[in-house]
Amino acid sequence: MRAKRLCAMLRLMKAVLRLTGTLVLALVLLASALHISNSGQNPAPPKAPGTVRVATHNVHYIVLRRDEGAWSVGDWNRRKGPLDDMFKAIEADIFAFQEMESFAGGSGGEVNLTLDHLLGENSGYAAAAVGDWREFPSTQPILFRKDRFRVLDQGWFFFSETPEVIYSRTFDGSYPAFASWARFAPRGEGRPFYVFNVHFEYKSRSNRTRSAELVRERIAALNAADEPVFLLGDVNDRVGSRTVGILERAGLTFSPVAGATYHFNRGINLFGAIDHLAITSNIALAVAPVVLRQRFRGEWPSDHYPVFADFRLPD
Repeated sequence: MRAKRLCAMLRLMKAVLRLTGTLVLALVLLASALHISNSGQNPAPPKAPGTVRVATHNVHYIVLRRDEGAWSVGDWNRRKGPLDDMFKAIEADIFAFQEMESFAGGSGGEVNLTLDHLLGENSGYAAAAVGDWREFPSTQPILFRKDRFRVLDQGWFFFSETPEVIYSRTFDGSYPAFASWARFAPRGEGRPFYVFNVHFEYKSRSNRTRSAELVRERIAALNAADEPVFLLGDVNDRVGSRTVGILERAGLTFSPVAGATYHFNRGINLFGAIDHLAITSNIALAVAPVVLRQRFRGEWPSDHYPVFADFRLPD
């Protein structure tokens, strides 16, 4: 009897192992297929004549109290050269950043290693949507070419029940998240336009949708007044999602970003774009978006890829 039970147990274990092996193989094949379908490497092409190149990139925060390891000061010292190489390769006229923060705990923003480095290495650019951290959350700056544009206005609002209260927590009490914005005017002829820079919370769908509703209200009012508007940033959702649908109801059209924009800091591309470029109807997409999926100096600048495209502004 014991021998029969033992044989039955062994047969069951073998069956479980075969099934487990089959499932593991299926998952590996699925992951490989997803990686291939969401990949593709394109170099930064020359900018189309008469256009404005607009870009977005989540660069991940730096932990100032951590000397080594992921996202530490030591890690930043390895990534800062590659990040600047990326910035120079894209040659954007407008570049929105998310998580450009040197985190020391709390809301203090006296130090911003990434912003200081890029501005120090690129004298032709200035930063909008920044200010004294006590009055302006400066972790989502918008860099711009000084010879092409000037800043008319700038501001922010938080994704919370009290959007005008700086550093207020999100609707469900999670970490503060917000939109920064700036209004630019071309130097010379051309109409002013707005750039909204957003970073929606990644865990909570309700946070994302309520944040999108808040953004929709603000942009819909501008769109009704025929103001040109760009929406850039890390939406943490894909085209076709409820979050994106809410923003589209503000009159925004999302430019078609192909493949992954988040890669787990490993170059692993498992799902479609969550970083987006959207425009109102008075702005025209001239050249389809490019996702720059490459290392620089052997390093990934961030766990997200930068995304950019060329647009034509209204006269």
